[in-house]
Amino acid sequence: MSLHEYKRKRNFGRTREPAPEDSARGGRAIFVVQLHHASRRHFDFRLQVGDALRSWAVPKGPSYDPKVKRLAVEVEDHPVSYADFEGDIDEGYGKGHVDLFDKGVWATRGDAEAQLAKGHLEFELFGERLKGRWHLVRSGRKERQPAWFLIKVDDAYAGEVEADDLLDATMRESTRRAAKTPATRAAASRSTARRKATPTTRRVSAASLAKAAAALGGAREARASGDFFPPQLARLRETPPQGDAWLHEVKWDGYRIVAAVADGATHLWSRNGLPWNDRVPEIVQAIDALGLDSARLDGELIALDSEGRSDFNALQRTLSGEAHAPLVYMVFDLPYLQGHDLSRVPLIERKALLARMLAHAPAHLNLSSHTVGHGDDVFAMAMAQKLEGIVAKRVDGGYRGGRGDDWQKIKRLESDEFAVVGYTPAKGSRLSFGSLLLARPDPDGGWTYAGRVGTGFTDAMLRELGDTLAKGGSKTPTVRIDAVDTMLRGALWVPPTVVAEVYYRGIGNKDLLRQPSLRTLRMDKSPDDLRDSDRDAPKATRKRTAANKATAKKATKPSPRATGKPAAERRTGHAPVPAADPDTVVITHPDRKVFPADGLTKQDVVDYYKAVMAWLLPGIHDRPTSTIRCPGGIDSPCFFQKHVMAGLDHVGVARLKEETGATADYLYPRDAAGVIELVQFGAVEFHPWGSHVDDADRADRVVFDLDPGDGVAWARVVAAARMTRGFLAELGLTSFVRTTGGKGLHVVVPLRPGAGWKEVKAFARGFADALAEAHPLEFVATAAKRLRKDRIYVDYLRNGRGATAVASYSLRSRPGAPVAVPLRWEELGKVRSGAAFDIHSVPKRLARLKKDPWDGIDTLRQDLAAVNRKLAGK
Repeated sequence: MSLHEYKRKRNFGRTREPAPEDSARGGRAIFVVQLHHASRRHFDFRLQVGDALRSWAVPKGPSYDPKVKRLAVEVEDHPVSYADFEGDIDEGYGKGHVDLFDKGVWATRGDAEAQLAKGHLEFELFGERLKGRWHLVRSGRKERQPAWFLIKVDDAYAGEVEADDLLDATMRESTRRAAKTPATRAAASRSTARRKATPTTRRVSAASLAKAAAALGGAREARASGDFFPPQLARLRETPPQGDAWLHEVKWDGYRIVAAVADGATHLWSRNGLPWNDRVPEIVQAIDALGLDSARLDGELIALDSEGRSDFNALQRTLSGEAHAPLVYMVFDLPYLQGHDLSRVPLIERKALLARMLAHAPAHLNLSSHTVGHGDDVFAMAMAQKLEGIVAKRVDGGYRGGRGDDWQKIKRLESDEFAVVGYTPAKGSRLSFGSLLLARPDPDGGWTYAGRVGTGFTDAMLRELGDTLAKGGSKTPTVRIDAVDTMLRGALWVPPTVVAEVYYRGIGNKDLLRQPSLRTLRMDKSPDDLRDSDRDAPKATRKRTAANKATAKKATKPSPRATGKPAAERRTGHAPVPAADPDTVVITHPDRKVFPADGLTKQDVVDYYKAVMAWLLPGIHDRPTSTIRCPGGIDSPCFFQKHVMAGLDHVGVARLKEETGATADYLYPRDAAGVIELVQFGAVEFHPWGSHVDDADRADRVVFDLDPGDGVAWARVVAAARMTRGFLAELGLTSFVRTTGGKGLHVVVPLRPGAGWKEVKAFARGFADALAEAHPLEFVATAAKRLRKDRIYVDYLRNGRGATAVASYSLRSRPGAPVAVPLRWEELGKVRSGAAFDIHSVPKRLARLKKDPWDGIDTLRQDLAAVNRKLAGK
């Protein structure tokens, strides 16, 4: 999708609306509805599809009545950052006031783009005001702009409720002030006369559930808690246990989630005890609809494909915002309910009560059914349906956190994870490559060839891997080969950077995998993880990896960080590699226009980064770094890339924990070749963390982003930076200044020693608040757009773990190819704007410099803990 029309219709020097380059957003795909008091009052209905918001203007707003077809006029795509926009559009296109009406996540079964192309999208909304299932149907009428109809599905939320009925007092006042016609005044009048209808779902009463729970043998009265509780775990077994003392369930292919309800409020937790409410609001809403006062549920979060089957890849892509699959919580245990601890109640009785509770539950809650006895038959059924496997549980077992023998998992096939170390060329009609070459860790810290996998790939995966991983390579094996494999003739070998999970039917006599089939590429793992991943692995793999643990620690121990030079090794578990020559990186499509309006090509971007490499690299090497990639140029969709992708040979890999509790492979430039390789993959901008990969939890930089609002002259921004410098100096902190390539300036404070992210963020917020309180007409410390007019926003949010700030000497993906440039404080007054330097002027500036403007930033000793003690009067 293109944001060309959005940009064409707006002057971003005058409008408060966000520019497209600020549109990156992680997490679930969102929807937003905004009430727009333009020349004609209407609701703007927007669905995130990919990297943009598909948008429709709905004059009368959404209706909960399935009999009502609301006209929805398709308008230009908007950037994802528009979801946060509120306030006045002072003049030009869309002039008027904008209020946020509702916001949440959305889902659809099937491909959203394909449904929209066909003219009928069925989807589900999970917001505060808008819930349930809806249709968007394209009208057959020929209009100047494509016309659609927004229609509510007749579900549990349907009713005679209009959008105006759901307005709060603030939006009603906006409606009253903006009313210019009898029609809009009548709509406002109706909204005050109606009452909000609360949809209800049929359910078993909480009182009857409490009575049933109290009657169970072993139940004990206990107080409720919304805290995390450790889930019960299963041991891996090769065959199902026999007899009626065991019940058997499907082994669901998803993420383990436990839910705790206390005082009517639902709290979701990951297996590792991290909160998940914000990630899956549909599950929170579904549990809330049960009307419980207190409970504990255990289950698996899964995603459903277009045929209603569990799809692990769809789950990962939906949680990252790349897909919109419906999510379902498959509940299989109930260790606590309505004031009663049921952990000593036999499992079969807990499940009977659970089935009763979920009999009329919302669609996003499902009971994980079971069969008592007949383990072999249930396992055969799982194999026939190509499920992951089954879980066997003792019928009379209690519920105890941690791993034990009462729960046993039996997988359909043996599965394990291997590093991808090469590929064989494609033959016949096969796309891109024939098979991927796999390796397992060696006891000596290297890798041993384990076999080939050539099945289980989709066409899309073949194309993607063909464009990334299966390119280049060496004819010389990068791993040890203990068995002869004639199919390796012509194979090309690459360093192990990607992990593949495969099914297989045992180990052959040559110690190679038998009948392997790809399950998935584990983009959330790196080869490092394979050196200590044998906890639940099949016996053949456990024996092979048991000897690796001692050497694994040595192999994965981070090397000391270089100062002012590229890192000496990559953290991928294999031997250190020397810094590569950037000229060895092949640049494809060098003539592709990256900055079309300026006539600048991909080769121009490569040449720029090579010219400034000695100045750029010290600020990003060994730091987790997000890039902004614009594969089609800055006029096409651009997006953040922070995780490692297949095909990167020169970029470092850092295994870091995310907010979800899972770990992921973050990329970081380790040398000039890595930077140029990222540019080859479409990177235009570089945004590093304020910490290094070998100490990611301690920040060594504090960044204050001074972002001027409308009406702020550049001279005020310069004065604000100098004022910020002065206040920091009073605290004993030396600071440095940089243009951002945009509207503002960065004031950067180095820390040596570093400090924890919590401490750094608290300091940054306190400092920003103090600035705003001391000079309320000059500064504001909150991000709300409506408060930033004629003031300078002190953005302290770049100082949290995982937050980034643009790198010194990084290009910006904006017309004119501006650059973020470090300055001496003495020369700040000579600079005319935050975008004063560009791709042409920066190399000339550097050629004239006799000294780094930020000389000494990496050796300056500044202790934030000492500053905080001083502020506390200690």
